[in-house]
Amino acid sequence: MRQAASLEPELIVSPKPVLAMLLFIGPVLYLICALLGQPWDFLAPIMTLTLILALCAAVGWALSNWRINIARWFTVLAVSAAICFAEVLLGAPELLVLLCLTILLAASMLGVSWAAVIAITETLLLVTLAHLGSLRAGQPTIWVASFGIWMTWGILLIVYWPINGVIDWWQTYYQRAQALLEQARDRQADLSQTLEDLANANRQLSRLNLLTQRLHAEAEEARRAKEQFVANVSHELRTPLNMIIGFSEIMLGSPNTYGSQVPPSLLADLAVVHRNAEHLKDLIDDVLDLSQIEANQMTLTREHVRFQEIVETAVVAVRPLFASKGLYLETDVPKDLPPVLCDPTRMREVLLNLLSNAGRYTQHGGVRVRVWRTGNDLLVSVQDTGRGIATDDLGKLFQPFQQLDGSIHRRYGGTGLGLSISKRFIELHGGKIWAESQPGAGATFTFQLPHNEPPTSEIGDFSRWLTPDWEFVQRTVPSKAPRSELRHRLVLWENGPPTLKRLLEHRWVDTEVVAVSNLDAALAALAETPHQALVVNDSSVTGALERLGSATLPYGALALVCSAPAPMDSADTLDVSDYLVKPVSQEALLAALDRLGLPVKSILIVDDEPDALQLFRRMLNASGRGYRVLLARNGREALDVLHEARPDVMLLDLIMPNMDGFQLLTRRSDDPILHHIPVILVSAQDPAGQPIVSSVLAITHRSGLSARQLLTSIRALSQAMTGVGSIDDPVRSASQSG
Repeated sequence: MRQAASLEPELIVSPKPVLAMLLFIGPVLYLICALLGQPWDFLAPIMTLTLILALCAAVGWALSNWRINIARWFTVLAVSAAICFAEVLLGAPELLVLLCLTILLAASMLGVSWAAVIAITETLLLVTLAHLGSLRAGQPTIWVASFGIWMTWGILLIVYWPINGVIDWWQTYYQRAQALLEQARDRQADLSQTLEDLANANRQLSRLNLLTQRLHAEAEEARRAKEQFVANVSHELRTPLNMIIGFSEIMLGSPNTYGSQVPPSLLADLAVVHRNAEHLKDLIDDVLDLSQIEANQMTLTREHVRFQEIVETAVVAVRPLFASKGLYLETDVPKDLPPVLCDPTRMREVLLNLLSNAGRYTQHGGVRVRVWRTGNDLLVSVQDTGRGIATDDLGKLFQPFQQLDGSIHRRYGGTGLGLSISKRFIELHGGKIWAESQPGAGATFTFQLPHNEPPTSEIGDFSRWLTPDWEFVQRTVPSKAPRSELRHRLVLWENGPPTLKRLLEHRWVDTEVVAVSNLDAALAALAETPHQALVVNDSSVTGALERLGSATLPYGALALVCSAPAPMDSADTLDVSDYLVKPVSQEALLAALDRLGLPVKSILIVDDEPDALQLFRRMLNASGRGYRVLLARNGREALDVLHEARPDVMLLDLIMPNMDGFQLLTRRSDDPILHHIPVILVSAQDPAGQPIVSSVLAITHRSGLSARQLLTSIRALSQAMTGVGSIDDPVRSASQSG
């Protein structure tokens, strides 16, 4: 706790008012004496005293601006010296009584303690000067002056003593009140934070409830669609396959039915058609069974079979593929393998998938199938000499509809479903499958099967976690939690200034915008609470899509990527000289060139529209000013022309392919050679009169877009682009469309 003495610095006054008084005392005293008709012999010492006081005031004022404590001491000492000097100069010993005033100044500017030091110093000074004969005052005057000094200090001490007590009491209670106030503020802050957290939790629960209802409806719709799909596939695909298989069997079994001799080559081709039709029928059955696997309704037809026969059948089915590509297909299967309890159809499908993949992705060399026994397990490996698989991609192989990149599908075909089905078949048998590979060293797929009956899963039905004694108790006390309005939530990642954030907050006041600065923060915000979408604002849409593709977005995350530069409120925002809005007349174009105030001989026009290039060139040539006109269709061509020809002015369109106007302006600003070339923007506006702020909008979804979602998005975007409907109230629009 602070003592009262520590408050003395707060009671100390500035020396500047005293210095101002010293500055005016001399002239006032001189003026009074002159008006009273005093002779020059009396006025001359007063004039000298006036100059001394003015000099002391000036020095003290300068010191107060430099060191305030030094200025206080100088003021007190200067007043004391001035009084002593006046006593000697004017021959008035009674002026020494004024030294008591210096005690008042010392107490007000230095404190009572230092005032005692000043009193002791002045007393000793008076006694010393009187003993040396430097003062005209006699001993009685010296004693009177000393008595006045100590009397003044005593009165100050009597006055300050109760004041210090009151200050001490006030300080004690003030600190106690301050501590209570801080506690109250902390409690209030904790309460406000708790209420805010509760409101935020309520918002999140509301979002989760809405999301749960939506997901439940979508799951129910997906279940019905799956059942309908199974029924349609069972009928629509099996019927034509039945015709193909039936007619091919008739042609192969009874070729004479058609009345003429069937060529052997045709019979061989029909055998291939029949074999592949049978395989397609089995494959359809497996795809249809995949839905049963996901619903835990898949049943296996187990029997003890010789695995050598399964391998041989699969090898025979794929050997034409290997022969057509000049690849070898070797098998290493022991003849003394005991029978294996499995579903032969499913195991044959697994081998066919692995061999077909190996044959498609191998260009040189071949494939080796190896079967061996380890303990009570049977291991089967399919090793190829293909291009290999990166370590980071191995985890994607067994995911449904996953392929390493889009080029694989274009070159080799397939849907990316085979390995996923094979993995599920192996797991249903109680085994496991894995892949080993290095880029350029081929790949090896190995699966393990138990010889005996696999153990049943220890994970029972979820109902085993439910207790019959539990009962629902209705809440009787109403909740006092604050209810906040549920707002749509967008996570916004901008690689640059917060242009889109300001636009969203201005237009969509009922939407919560969570701004982040990097991809990691965006992923954290997406995982924290439910959201509507991730909005990415980046000058390079392609780069943003690549970064999103390499990141792992939460399931169902919708990402919107656009390129919205800084708002074009003025030409200075983009570091350009002028800004023209299409359509541009010849008069406006020439006026913009005149406003530059520079001699213009060569002009570079940058626009991706050939008609616009032709129009502006005609305008400049028709002006009769003899301009040399250079043309460029995009930013890259414009950079080449700028470095080669160094035009005097550049007319620039903002929206262009390859490199748009914003990117070109950035490159120009970074180039010290091109930075001085003035730029006049020539760009368009949309029908609503709003400047074009983004040239592209890309949509990506973590789990892909269904046909319904794709058509709905196309309709919504087409309405927005044509001006149908309102874009200022996304919540109301969504609720109406939903």
